[in-house]
Amino acid sequence: MSSETQHARLLTAERTPSLLQELVYRAAARFPAAPALVAGNRSWSYADLEHAVRQAAGGFRQGGLGRQERVAVYLPKSLETVAAMFGAAAAGGAFVPVNPVLKGEQVGHILRDSGARVLVTSGSRLLAISDALADCPALARVILTDGQPDDAVMPASIRCETWADLVSGESAAEGHRCIDADMVAIFYTSGSTGLPKGVVLSHRNMVAGATSVASYLENVPDDRILSLLPLSFDAGFSQLTTGFHAGACVVLLDYLLAGDVVRHVREQRITGITGVPPLWSQLADATWPPGSTATVRYFATTGGVMPRPVLDKLRAAFPGARPFLMYGLTEAFRSTYLPPEEVDRRPDSIGRAIPNAEVLVLRPDGTPCEPGEPGELVHRGALVALGYWKNPAATAERFKPVPGSLAAGGQPEIAVWSGDTVVRDAEGFLYFRGRRDEMIKSSGYRVSPTEVEDSLMQSGLLSEVVAVGVPDERLGQAIVLVAVPAGNAGDDPAPVLDYAREKLPAYMVPRSVVWRERLPRNANGKFDRVQIKAAILQELGHGR
Repeated sequence: MSSETQHARLLTAERTPSLLQELVYRAAARFPAAPALVAGNRSWSYADLEHAVRQAAGGFRQGGLGRQERVAVYLPKSLETVAAMFGAAAAGGAFVPVNPVLKGEQVGHILRDSGARVLVTSGSRLLAISDALADCPALARVILTDGQPDDAVMPASIRCETWADLVSGESAAEGHRCIDADMVAIFYTSGSTGLPKGVVLSHRNMVAGATSVASYLENVPDDRILSLLPLSFDAGFSQLTTGFHAGACVVLLDYLLAGDVVRHVREQRITGITGVPPLWSQLADATWPPGSTATVRYFATTGGVMPRPVLDKLRAAFPGARPFLMYGLTEAFRSTYLPPEEVDRRPDSIGRAIPNAEVLVLRPDGTPCEPGEPGELVHRGALVALGYWKNPAATAERFKPVPGSLAAGGQPEIAVWSGDTVVRDAEGFLYFRGRRDEMIKSSGYRVSPTEVEDSLMQSGLLSEVVAVGVPDERLGQAIVLVAVPAGNAGDDPAPVLDYAREKLPAYMVPRSVVWRERLPRNANGKFDRVQIKAAILQELGHGR
């Protein structure tokens, strides 16, 4: 290595990252031989990862990728998936991660809406979505990580090549000049209402999020982080950014069964895991052989409130691990966490703001709520996204000014108005009460479905539950539980309703229970409340 190269590496190692790809470059300068990524029986060191990112960036630029043009990545978790996303960033473009469970019509919408110029995918996935490509006029280049399928039929305007072609050129091709305020990614929401919307994130959002989350999780180079959530989900991608920020190893896993996770935790000596409550419910009931969780030092949840019985089981399964209960929204990447030392005192809390963020609880008129008064969670700070892609109306509704007296120096400042109802206690800890558009109006009361669900999960009679409101002439809306019975509890609704009458005020007691073998989930692993409610309304004769 030349003295100039050594000097450049030293400067990189000491520099604070401002652009997303610099998380990789700094880690490679500090720990070149350390493991960065593991996927199946393949692995890359940080030096390997940096080389792959630079090669991909050079390939994108040499192929004509313009400044902030979009590169869609439609792949399961793999080494190339990560290199493609960070390579697009390094080229000065913006990546669009597409959840690999999505089908042709959904993928086509994301490609069209984002105006993706490049698509990185596999041969089998290309065949599955080929009909949608004719309606993607901006798409000019498809890159296949496993070779070109013989049966691929694509418009003549689209050039197809292999991953080997992409990374075979010079890696020195410079990317477009970027600053931290520039767009680096578009993350599509799960589409619980209407078509998915693209959330535009900047380099600053990503790097600030990595710095903040890695600080309170206390990530270190010796960590081995298990990546379970989709990389198209902000919390899933955060496993990469926090890992790279710390110089840790990220183990990629597209699991099929809970047993796959158990095996990886043991064999890969995992130290940190983040999941969503439905996934944690499965893992809490899994069989963990003695010693299999000995290396785990933390587990974290996001995407909903962790039911207390599930939390208790996980703490028993991971006796040496610290639990982190978190809340986030794609529009701000991550917002709150509950420190592990507070879990026994307030297990139902989503905590307080993460480092370098402020979370406000405001009334509709923008004034702060008193302790115990429900209000909308409003997030301000470096993690606030740039808005919704090509959707100024939705952006204006969600990204609004902070009330003058609460803004920095009284100057104009945009925050994310989450649409989530929360309550702050006297010590500043927050409690999630539900989505504003999911609240149930029953007997004149606004009822949080989450509050009903959390209470009834304490009964031990249910393994999964979603509360929905259905039209009722007398009550306005009646509460119906859609649930999966726990273990050998059986499907008699009487014990569940008796428990509800004992523990809940009358206006929160469900009218009935509808049993299911399982509850549908969306692409990010959360319960698909829209689908569940639509099915119940149809069954009960209320239409859609």
